[in-house]
Amino acid sequence: MIGKQLTGKNFGRCIRYLLEKEQSAVLDAHGVRNYDTKAIIDDFNAQRKLRPSLGKAVGHAVLSWSNEDRPKLTVEKMAAHAREYMEKMGITDTQYLTVLHTDRDHPHLHIVYNRVDNSGNTVSNYNLWEKNRKVCREMTERYGYHMGKGKEQVNRQALRGKEQVRYAIYDSLKLAAPKATSWPQLEKLLAKQGVTIQYKYRSGTDEVQGISFEKDGVKFKGSAIDRKFSFASLDRQLANNQGMGLNTGSMGHRQTLADQIRDMLDTHQERGHSHEPSHGLGLLDILLQPVEIVPEPEPMADAEKRRRKRKAQEAEQSRGISR
Repeated sequence: MIGKQLTGKNFGRCIRYLLEKEQSAVLDAHGVRNYDTKAIIDDFNAQRKLRPSLGKAVGHAVLSWSNEDRPKLTVEKMAAHAREYMEKMGITDTQYLTVLHTDRDHPHLHIVYNRVDNSGNTVSNYNLWEKNRKVCREMTERYGYHMGKGKEQVNRQALRGKEQVRYAIYDSLKLAAPKATSWPQLEKLLAKQGVTIQYKYRSGTDEVQGISFEKDGVKFKGSAIDRKFSFASLDRQLANNQGMGLNTGSMGHRQTLADQIRDMLDTHQERGHSHEPSHGLGLLDILLQPVEIVPEPEPMADAEKRRRKRKAQEAEQSRGISR
């Protein structure tokens, strides 16, 4: 079972879209006269007037199940799941309409609800996407419904809105994370895909405790993209990549001096260091910093010659002493 949450401004357009399809049926309703499309729209609009300042008063949730779950589902059970879902999401004490659609291969239903509740208060949409994900997963496990085999199996072409962006970020991270050995390097690789990183710091410190990724103006926490893309998990992967030698200096050849200097310059620029001496290391200082040069391994033939010479000298000294 998966869910998608939307908000809108026009009850009329939403209700007509849901009910004017031939393959639709009303499963459940509360606070509206469900025998007529116009009456339903009028009832929703009458209650929204209790809070006229709320522009996006239309709440719209879509719940879908795998086709493998079809034998387990009845219309009564789907209506009950819709009510349970709303309660767990905090969508209570308000009007709603639950509509079944049978125009797709997989079972799914739509819930339209009024974000102006029966007392004139606003039904919160704070952290709606994350709550939706947790509630759907909990219900899927509780009722033994089919669990997806992974994000790779999701049809990208069918995605819309935030879900489309979330999977685009997921795909970018999946490609970039195995190649990077540091956070600046990961930032560069993601930037090429239009993805930026935002770090969350512990209050009053420079200690990173969380991470978010943004693309096309839509932002997600790393763990909301996937658990393996939380800050802690990614930090471990970058360290492992570095330890395994996944960098240009360890892939079968040593870096040239020019490459090492270029890397140092890039690192200082990424960390915001100025090239003026009064603000940190200058360009000349960086260039004159000692470069770690790994000595070439000693040729085996030369080492063997020295060992034999040393042994002969020791033998000669020993004979001198014995005389």
